[in-house]
Amino acid sequence: MGTPEFAVPSLEALVRSGYPPVAIVTGPDRRRGRGRKLQSTPVKQAAHRLNIDALIQPESVKNPEFAAEIHALKCDLQIIVAFRILPHEVFSAARLGAFNLHASLLPRFRGAAPINRALMDGVTQTGVTTFFLKTKVDTGNIILQWPTRVSPDETAGSLHDRLAKLGARAVLETTQRIANGRAKERVQNNSLSSAAPKIFRNDCRVPWNETADCVHNHCRGLSPYPGAWTPWKSGRLKIIGTQIARGTGKPGTVIAVNDHIVVACKIGAIAITKLQAPGQRILETRDFLNGHPIALGTSLREHD
Repeated sequence: MGTPEFAVPSLEALVRSGYPPVAIVTGPDRRRGRGRKLQSTPVKQAAHRLNIDALIQPESVKNPEFAAEIHALKCDLQIIVAFRILPHEVFSAARLGAFNLHASLLPRFRGAAPINRALMDGVTQTGVTTFFLKTKVDTGNIILQWPTRVSPDETAGSLHDRLAKLGARAVLETTQRIANGRAKERVQNNSLSSAAPKIFRNDCRVPWNETADCVHNHCRGLSPYPGAWTPWKSGRLKIIGTQIARGTGKPGTVIAVNDHIVVACKIGAIAITKLQAPGQRILETRDFLNGHPIALGTSLREHD
């Protein structure tokens, strides 16, 4: 069970290693993009490439008909990677249970946005966890946990891709352990838990009144999507790439313009290296300035 690109490497790894699913559960086709064309999920597209025809695309996982459909499969194991919150009636249907892949070292960063929130928090290490499902989200017993280091300039996009590959290996290893009766599990320490709630638009606003490290972590944790933003003219300027820079000034004020745009924070400054104007593509700052000159002293905190 999975929907986005993050789940595709896990599906591919299972098929390559002789664990083809009896069925794939993914999200419904949706109209997306400017042309509003009907598009299938990345997992459904991968299923077609892998010649897997048994697809289930529920509008609601709480529908009793969906639970009945899952029970009718009589499957041995449910494997969940970046899917929806499942009711007990669904995840209890498999003979050997159901496990989930989560993109953090649980119990840290439980929730919908573990990759973004980990980087926004400035972690130096994260990883992937597989765990047996329980009714309460992300609290089940841990089966396997693999850590990975995080560099000071890594973005959510690059970490996403790395964890998708690491997670695919973890999913395969977990499947093999369960199939062979070697899956040992341990209870999560709830006293060490932290939350990684879904990212909303207001969560993305750049906190110029924080330190340069905090602002840098905020921006890279939201890069390239959904993108940290700051008020600019009559819209929102998305800041996609940043570096720690030297300089002081009023928080949110442009203090230097060269190949980068240097903006003061509460303590220190950051240099904007990539950005995106409303309705336009992402540009290197040098190219952006050719069409959108920004003067020294410009405030990026005004015009809510």
